[in-house]
Amino acid sequence: MPTDRLSTVDEHVDRIVEALAPLPPYDQPLLEALGLPVCEDVVAEVDLPGFDNSAMDGYAVCFSDVATASEDQPVHLPVVGEMAAGQSRLLAMSPGTSVRIMTGAPVPQGADAVVPVEWTDGGLASVRINRAPREGEHVRSRGEDVRTGELLLRDGALLGPRQLGLMASVGRSQVRSRPRPRIVVMSTGAELREPGASLGYDSIYDSNSYMLAAAARATGAIAYRVGIVSDEPAEFRDALSDQLVRADLVVTSGGVSKGAYDVVKEVLSEVGTVSFGEVAMQPGKPQGFGFVGEDRTPILTLPGNPVSSYVSFEVFAVPAIRRLMGHEPYRRPTVTAECRQGFSSAPGREQYVRARYDTDARGAHVTPVGGHGSHLLGDLAEANALVVVPAEATAVHGGEAVQVLVLDRDF
Repeated sequence: MPTDRLSTVDEHVDRIVEALAPLPPYDQPLLEALGLPVCEDVVAEVDLPGFDNSAMDGYAVCFSDVATASEDQPVHLPVVGEMAAGQSRLLAMSPGTSVRIMTGAPVPQGADAVVPVEWTDGGLASVRINRAPREGEHVRSRGEDVRTGELLLRDGALLGPRQLGLMASVGRSQVRSRPRPRIVVMSTGAELREPGASLGYDSIYDSNSYMLAAAARATGAIAYRVGIVSDEPAEFRDALSDQLVRADLVVTSGGVSKGAYDVVKEVLSEVGTVSFGEVAMQPGKPQGFGFVGEDRTPILTLPGNPVSSYVSFEVFAVPAIRRLMGHEPYRRPTVTAECRQGFSSAPGREQYVRARYDTDARGAHVTPVGGHGSHLLGDLAEANALVVVPAEATAVHGGEAVQVLVLDRDF
């Protein structure tokens, strides 16, 4: 990362995404692939449905036998059999008869319509039919949904519940997709304590590792939260080395500024493959990215203030994770909304302002939440969006249209 000037947000995102490659795909059980892109063209190997079957509980009939049925002139037919769903034997029927049939059961050979039980007297030995169906009515024809050889999903399609249901319905038990990236989250700082422990007068609870691990999981990754690492270089070096075996991406928070105890920057600068610099954004100015270990595991180093850390994760780590998963787009799209309240913005930096996003009859609108301080975690928890203010802007006025990152929303 250049150190003689501030990188733009776009430059840093591009640097990260271009340095990463999607993880290799492999065949996975259907449920394991939920939320992942498919890495093959999926073609149906069977018809769906695989046989003509009934859409109703009722009676399978020959249409010509019941075409004139009505309340005034009902048709009476003998019931010569019964077909239930899952029944393996095929039953043929002759004109002038009927077969009692259940929803999903195969339609007997010779039948070309199903009369719903509500249109009959429900007879078992013989049935009185009070209303005529149309020819073919209530019969689900073989292949009317999907034909053998039909393309079901194109390479790159997102595997949601409906897509997985379709694949299961045509007999697929596995699908080729990329694995969920394994994200190792580490917090550094001698002042940090685990939630539930006693606090000293100068210590704080570690919120970042929980927040970032949860954010990684919400993005679709597998998250491993590492216990607190102190500001001792040797301890951080050993902890990082231990974690690389299970990491597709390491995310650290803290220790990347210019202080005397910025252990992450100190240790990783010695490696020579992690670059540190500043990005023209607020919050989240100090950033680092590179590779560590023999397997060149990518690592993102984020600032330690909670809001800075979260915003940096949203802006930089989310695209990295989606790149590893093969997801596009990598970055969360922005939406346009009316800003209900004006505020100032620092010139020369792209500002990310915590806000509440809502829609009503008048359209989308957004209202800033709290102040700009990067330590104000309560305001961050209240927000559901970030207003993105361009670096050249110095103020946003009430009623002005702004670009908004809506958090916790599918891409």
